[in-house]
Amino acid sequence: MRIFEINRSQVSEHSALTPLTVPGACGAGGYLWISLTREEFRTSLAEVQQILQTLCLTQLVDLHVADLLNDQLPSHYDYTSQYDVLVFRRLANGNGQGQEAPAGGAAPRLPRSGPPVLRRVDTRPVGFAAFDRVLLSVHPEDGAVRDAFAARLLAAGSPDDRGAPALDVRATSSRVPASPSDLMLRVINQIVDGYLDLRRELTKQLDHWQTELIDPRSRFTNWGALMEARQSLHHLDEICEDQRAAMQDWIDSLETLPVPKGETERRERELIMIRSRDVLEHIERVVHHVHRLEQNAETAVQMHFSVQGHRANDIMRVLTVLTAVFLPLNLIAGIFGMNFEFIPLVHKADGFWIAMTSMLVIAVLLVLIFWRKRYLARTR
Repeated sequence: MRIFEINRSQVSEHSALTPLTVPGACGAGGYLWISLTREEFRTSLAEVQQILQTLCLTQLVDLHVADLLNDQLPSHYDYTSQYDVLVFRRLANGNGQGQEAPAGGAAPRLPRSGPPVLRRVDTRPVGFAAFDRVLLSVHPEDGAVRDAFAARLLAAGSPDDRGAPALDVRATSSRVPASPSDLMLRVINQIVDGYLDLRRELTKQLDHWQTELIDPRSRFTNWGALMEARQSLHHLDEICEDQRAAMQDWIDSLETLPVPKGETERRERELIMIRSRDVLEHIERVVHHVHRLEQNAETAVQMHFSVQGHRANDIMRVLTVLTAVFLPLNLIAGIFGMNFEFIPLVHKADGFWIAMTSMLVIAVLLVLIFWRKRYLARTR
């Protein structure tokens, strides 16, 4: 469990929740980021509900608690009159560690097979509950996204040696999230960046396979990995579609809120909308790229079979031409092989050489004719 107190100029980390439940412990101008793994959230639920009641005068609904604890939930958005819940699936660890057991005590899922890039196309949900003064986030057991963003957050809001803020208030406010919603969107943006990095690796892997598929001299045998790649791309497409739908629901809910009266609140609302649309645009870029990769993989397979069919046609054309060349020669040989007593040239001393010369001339003429018609031309 990691607990951060954030205001516009400084970020500090607390070691426990209990001192924050005292009235006035959290400054009026700041908010808390409470970040837990699923197991920590399950064991500390009563304590988390108590601090939410103290700071936000409300608690999480039981259904939302179940959503945050569910390891198989797709990306989705829900809300109440006092807080918003957003579940967003992030990429799992690339080495297959940190695999959580599904709810209900079932055995954990086995690592994906195939190249290492395909094993990364596996996801775990990250749950967010955004209140006015608290952001509650529930992460998988490894907490990789949480720890990476926490390091950046502490670096942005850490004071210097004299105890003053690292930057002036205006500069720091652009780096330190101004509200729980802003912080949530920044964490989600970091999650989406992982998908943007993944598409480069997928593109490199599929380009390598396309080169092998199109090369007529290679014999592609890695069909199992290619089918796994197509299934992974389809799975990634479904994940990104759920992410896009969840973010669109979030944006729609923001647009239905009443317009803030103060200039500061209005500016913060505009920044939240801008950041939300930016996250949605990043997700759409991933979706567009995944669609293109699926089309490229399908096109490469079709081109492979087209190349193989063209190669088979070339082979059959050469064999047909050779058959056509030797057909009159077999005819001549068959005529002179008949069991008759009187056949022209049979009883002559030079009959054999006359027949062989005739067969050679006929073969050369046929080869020249077929070559002129490009039946024997090499296909590049």
